[in-house]
Amino acid sequence: MAISKASAQWEGSLREGKGAMRPEHAPEAPFSVASRFEGGRGSNPEELLGAALAGCFSMALTAALNKEKLSPRSVRTAALVHLDKEGEAFKISTIELTTAVDIDGLADEKFQAIAQETKKQCPVSKALSGVTITLKATAAPA
Repeated sequence: MAISKASAQWEGSLREGKGAMRPEHAPEAPFSVASRFEGGRGSNPEELLGAALAGCFSMALTAALNKEKLSPRSVRTAALVHLDKEGEAFKISTIELTTAVDIDGLADEKFQAIAQETKKQCPVSKALSGVTITLKATAAPA
């Protein structure tokens, strides 16, 4: 099976320091307290987690539709990752997925069933089983 690699490094104190997350085959993503909690420039772990879930879900939904002999022209998925303070610590409480599929000839009831099952079966969704993941899915020709 596939093994994916990533690393991260942090330098300095929490408040003044900075770090970088490094997926093995993608550009480095710098991060800091400002980029994580204050909307500052850079990335954060939650963004990368959301991107991972959105990417995994998009591929898995395409595969599920292909299994039904359906061929989407595109699957666009966005993720809103909620990082909430819980006592003195932080917790990712919810991830809201929104997906739009450009496809012809698919009844909404069937599409919703496929999309919801895909959300349950996506490997990243399974890894995030302790997080509430919601899904708003639409399918229509663009």
